[in-house]
Order: sequence, then structure tokens, then C-alpha cells
Amino acid sequence: MCGIIGYIGSRQALPIVLEGLRNLEYRGYDSAGIAISDGTTIRICKRAGKVAQLVTEIAHLSFPGTLGIGHTRWATHGEPTDINAHPHTDSNGRIVLIHNGIIENYTVLKARLEREGYHFRTETDTEVLAVFIGMLYDRLGDFELAVRTALQEIEGTFGLAIICTDDPDCLIAARRGSPIVLGIGDEEYIVASDASAIVSHTRRVVYLRDDEMAILRRNGYVTKTIGDEFVSPEIHELDFELEQIQRGNFPHFMLKEIFEQPSTFRDSIRGRLLLEEGNAKLGGLTAVADKLRAAKRIILTGCGTSWHSALVGEYIIEHLARLPVEVEYASELRYRNPVIYPDDIVIGISQSGETIDTLAALREAKLKGATILGIVNVVGSTIARETDAGVYLHAGPEIGVASTKAFTSQLAVLTLLGLYLGRQRDLSVSQGQHLARELSRIPQLIAAILDRSAEIESIAQEYAGCTNALYLGRGVNYPVALEGALKLKEISYIHAEGYPAAEMKHGPIALIDENMPVIFLATQDEIYEKIISN
Repeated sequence: MCGIIGYIGSRQALPIVLEGLRNLEYRGYDSAGIAISDGTTIRICKRAGKVAQLVTEIAHLSFPGTLGIGHTRWATHGEPTDINAHPHTDSNGRIVLIHNGIIENYTVLKARLEREGYHFRTETDTEVLAVFIGMLYDRLGDFELAVRTALQEIEGTFGLAIICTDDPDCLIAARRGSPIVLGIGDEEYIVASDASAIVSHTRRVVYLRDDEMAILRRNGYVTKTIGDEFVSPEIHELDFELEQIQRGNFPHFMLKEIFEQPSTFRDSIRGRLLLEEGNAKLGGLTAVADKLRAAKRIILTGCGTSWHSALVGEYIIEHLARLPVEVEYASELRYRNPVIYPDDIVIGISQSGETIDTLAALREAKLKGATILGIVNVVGSTIARETDAGVYLHAGPEIGVASTKAFTSQLAVLTLLGLYLGRQRDLSVSQGQHLARELSRIPQLIAAILDRSAEIESIAQEYAGCTNALYLGRGVNYPVALEGALKLKEISYIHAEGYPAAEMKHGPIALIDENMPVIFLATQDEIYEKIISN
């Protein structure tokens, strides 16, 4: 699973599909492929490797047609090979599809199809879906009906774009648990897994909801549930510029986004931080202000970096509002039948607003009667739509796989939330004013650190050869240590762990030697002397 792009309209599809694949490369992938329909046949080319290799492969070939789909794949079922790359087809090559997600019951479907005489060329779950739709198409004789019938039997997640040789004026898209965005142009439509592949063509988009599908034709489109109920589409306007998803003068997106943090942090607090009142104004929470005031407990949930920001949020909210906070891994919360009460506030944190585990955890909390909120970056995302209220990060598109600016913006928003909740309770005006002033200074402090990048690079060079590292912090700096260790693992492929500094003597110290760097987060706070003693 990774990136999806599809086009139907009056322009040649190939350049648009290839441009879309390039704009989706940031997501990481191991293979890429395209399928273009000329109205009679569908030509497919797919290769393991980079999009550039695919472009070289097709440079001397002709791919005319105004209907096409493309995919970048990160292998989940089957090795990263040419044959396992998407698109996949049914046995007769009539149904051609690309897929993000995991078909959980694919082994059952595959066994059923094999009993009926169907054969498979790959070990992928996606080919099973293509063959299954093809079998239903043989029986039903209707492309849309075959897709709908198949999706009703599928267990698992999917974001799909599907075309058919017998219906060259149709592109079908569908989703469950994997994002699909429709770009609405002038007599043309673009399907993508990410709006970054659409914004250069149109700003008008529709975000499909779970178990919805779109049937796109050159003269119009309809959206339905997979149960065949018509859905009125809600059209959104994309609020970011094409330049925001380009690297500019930076060698890669992550470095660009690191250096954007002074401005993105400032954007996250702009218009929300009330210096004179010593308070925060969070318009997205107005509808639940009374519930927040009456809350007896807050549960923060997320995955990865968002879980780390939730841990920081626990310290901040409990300190400022004296309100109990629990932090849960979303992937654990959704499966363990948690004790959640109707007067609880459950807040899901997700940069994309599409994190499957976080979304599932919020849905579980909603079933138990809790008020659910979202802290997300992507406007119109599923978490933003399904929660009772929420706060946007306003950090702009985050393209780098490892989160940077979204993390600091999450901390900004969680601090604003702590200030808001504190002022609803016993936090004084003067205390709020002091915090607000300090928070407003953070963008310039971030900029001052970034000005020392040459010094930081020199330190990195000194320790680049290490194979293990330890990050230690106390209090609010403990989750920051966890985030530092995660970044070292993600980006440098160096094993690293984060611990509370006082826990070093309870085991980790046994692994420390002259070859292991230990990074302490030692800020000038009330436990500074304790961290120095460690």
C-alpha cells in the first residue's frame, strides 16, 4: 500500500498520472505502475524500483488515452517485484485496479476462487480482489454492480481505483480505512490517496467516507455507499499552495520542514493565544465548552510521534488544569474494551487525520458515550469529520515520513488546550499571562536553535558511527526523549531507546560503554539538579 492516482477527462492521462506519482513519492515505496485506457484496450507497465525507472521504461512506448490509474507500492503481501507491483488485473485482463490497504479475508476468497478454477500469478491480496471482481463481473455483467458486490464481502481496509476494458468511460474509486480524495475539475476528475497529487489541477475536492464509492464519468460523477445508497458529496477547498509540497532549495522534505518550525509553531498559536487575558481561544471547541468544563477525565490517544505528544500533553494539562489525564496507544485502546464513561473527553491526535488505529479508538470511545475530539493537521480528514469538535494544527502539509513540524505544532496546541482548561478552573490570570508570554517566544527560540545547525551537524558527524544510543529525560522531557530516540531510529537506522533519567540505574546502565552516546534533556527547571546527578 502507498500512493494512488487516477484520471478521467479530455486530456491525455499519462502525463497527469506520472506527475501524480512523483507528487506521491514522499510516502516511500518500492515499486510503481500505471494503466492507461485508449477506449479499446488497457496498457499496463509496472516495475520494482523508482518512478524514474518506470518513466524510462515507458519513454519509447505509446500510451494514448484519457483514462488512467497509477500506483506506488510499499509491499505488504508479496515481495517488491515487477509482477507484484500494481496495477493488478482479473484473469481476463478486463478489470484493472490499484489498492491501498489490506484484504484480511483474502486467503478465504482465494481458496474459493481456486475451487472454481481461477488461477493466480502473484501472492498479493490485491490480485485476489481483482480476480474476485472479475468473477462477479462474469456473472452479473455490470461493472459497478460487480465492484459493489465484491466490496460488501471484503473484510479489511481498502482505498481503490478501478477501471474496466468494457466500460472505458468509467473510473470507480472506493474507500474503507484508507483515504481517497476526488478532485473536481472542469469536465475532468482526479482520484488520489493524498490531495498533494491533486492540488496542481484543482482545489475543489471531495473526501470519500468509509464504505463509500464514487463512479466517475467524463460528463459527471455520483457518490454512493457500497450498499447502493446515493450520498450527497460535500465539496471542500484545498487550503495549501503547490509550493508547500515542493522542496524548494532543500535537499529533502524533512530538512525543509525542520526549518519551517518557527513559522508553523507561530501559525499554530496565531489568533488563539490571548496575551492580555492570559487565556487561549480555540474556536473549534466552542460547541463542547460546557462538556470540557464539566469533564472529570481526559484520555489522549495516538500512534508513534502523536503518542509522544500526548504524553507531553498529559504533563501540561494535569499541571495547568489539575485534571486527570490518561494516555493510550490507539492500537491498544481499540482492542482492550477500555473503561470509558459518558463524561470523559477522548482526544485523538493524528497529523493526517486518517490514522486507522486512532480513528478506530475514537469510534470505540464514541460508542461508549464519550465526547470525542480531534487534534489533526489535514482539513477535512476523517477524524476531523467524525469527531464532535477539534483543533487544527495549521502546520501546512507535512511531506517527510518522519514527523517534525507536526510534532511541535501538536505540543503548541496541547499547551493551548492546557491553558484553556486551566483558565476554566483555578489557573489565575497572572499565571495564564506568564505562560502566554513564554509560549509566544518559542518561535524565536526555535529559530535560534536552527541558527546553530552547523554546530549540530558537527556533533552528528562525531557520533555518526555509533550503533546504539540512549535518550534520557525527566518529567515533561521524558516523552521528548522517547521522540528523540524514535527519530534516530527512523532516520539514521541507529538503535536508540528513551528512558526516564532516574530509571537508568534500573537496567539500562548495564549496556552503557564508551561507544554509546547518552543524550540528556536537561532544561533549567525544578528538577535540573536531579538530571545533572544522573
